[in-house]
Amino acid sequence: MGAAAAKSTSIAATGHAYPAALTAEIFTIPLAPDRYLVYAPLRKAAFVANAHAVNVLAALQSGSVAPGHERDAAFIGLLERLGIVNGGPEGAPITVFDDDPAPTSVTLFLTTACNLRCTYCYAAAGDTPTKTMPIEVARRGIDFIASNAVRKGLDTIEVAFHGGGEPSVNWQTMTRSLAYAHERAEALGLHVIAAAATNGVLSDRQIDWMLANLQSASLSIDGSPSVNDRHRVTVSGKGSSPRIMHTLRRFDAAGFAYGVRVTVTRDQIVTLADSIDFICRTCNPQSIQVEPAYQLGRWRDAPSAETEEFLAAYREACARAQNHGRAIHYSGARLELLTNHFCGISQDSFCLSPDGNVSACYEAFSEDNAFAGVFFYGTPDATGSGYRFDANRIAHLRGQAVQHRPYCDGCFAKWHCAGDCYHKSLAVNGPGEFAGSERCHITRELTKDQILEQIAVSGGLCWHDCADAVTNEAPTKVSP
Repeated sequence: MGAAAAKSTSIAATGHAYPAALTAEIFTIPLAPDRYLVYAPLRKAAFVANAHAVNVLAALQSGSVAPGHERDAAFIGLLERLGIVNGGPEGAPITVFDDDPAPTSVTLFLTTACNLRCTYCYAAAGDTPTKTMPIEVARRGIDFIASNAVRKGLDTIEVAFHGGGEPSVNWQTMTRSLAYAHERAEALGLHVIAAAATNGVLSDRQIDWMLANLQSASLSIDGSPSVNDRHRVTVSGKGSSPRIMHTLRRFDAAGFAYGVRVTVTRDQIVTLADSIDFICRTCNPQSIQVEPAYQLGRWRDAPSAETEEFLAAYREACARAQNHGRAIHYSGARLELLTNHFCGISQDSFCLSPDGNVSACYEAFSEDNAFAGVFFYGTPDATGSGYRFDANRIAHLRGQAVQHRPYCDGCFAKWHCAGDCYHKSLAVNGPGEFAGSERCHITRELTKDQILEQIAVSGGLCWHDCADAVTNEAPTKVSP
């Protein structure tokens, strides 16, 4: 079931007839014979029903009254309480972007060089010519976001370090650029929030600097040393886990805010639950993200990890994490979010390559990327200090928000995953219309798990998070 028009039908209840209008977009998801999950994402409401209840919903959707509806007053009453029947207007959580991008955050792709040679690296770092960002590129980007913040009357700018290699390898630009950001911010009355993605192979001097200068970091580790070192090796072929664990211990001792990213290759699926158990026992990240390895870069021809076996292992890993009072997450299953954007690519994300050009995607970090022509949308303005933007590419990227994807229209997870990662869909489907992937199945299954969990913790009958329900009727426009 997709979106339903508000059609009135007469339902007998407590001896009186009254109009029952379906006012929510609802989906029915089979669970077992005569057992269905009914979900209204924009009402943050769900319950488990039998086939008869689903038929009642179908009759309400079509505007007809099926035999036996008169005895279903209690069920209609539940639907009313959930806002599925006779509720107020239900608007989709859509934000659209107008005008030229005017970001107040910048992600600096500092280098394509790396001190590791991970077998599954999507960027194939170390196998391609090295590009290194000069300080002038970073300064220009920082000047741009600072001027935008002042013009918008905001008091904060954000600087992140990422890229197709290990950011700390370009240590000079990393440290000098953040020092410059603080200098500019102080002169303009702004604050700076700084973060970095890192493989964790850092010197104590680098760790000291991060603890003193960053607000958060994301660090990659795949599990215990025997698991991690199977694929995450140094340039010389040695395991990286001793250095990573040292960094984690330093982060924990300082109470530093960080998350970890666990990448699961097909051969490592069987160890995933143990890996999560190890991470929960030995370190204290604020978040634990688990993703199957992507078939890009050095892992392009490897067997897919987006399998039923991954789902089973992920579910077991969830249980292990819960035993430690922790949780894991997968990027596409985000029940807590209602949005039309998976990531920043449809929201004018502002990332700078080492050459100073503007990309919307973390995975399109270089002009040599196979999809650079899709994700690179800006160049330095030769006549000034800002950037020139390609209006057609911006329009295309903004058009990747989920409401523009016909394939996603009938999916109950669409307002959570928001169409998933566009870069990965290009790798699977090519430049044509999105047609789904194995990730879609994983996303739906894990989102379904999250809905059922909410029903269980709400007493086992139904879930209704009315405080978070969406009621806006028109898209929200954002002028960056």
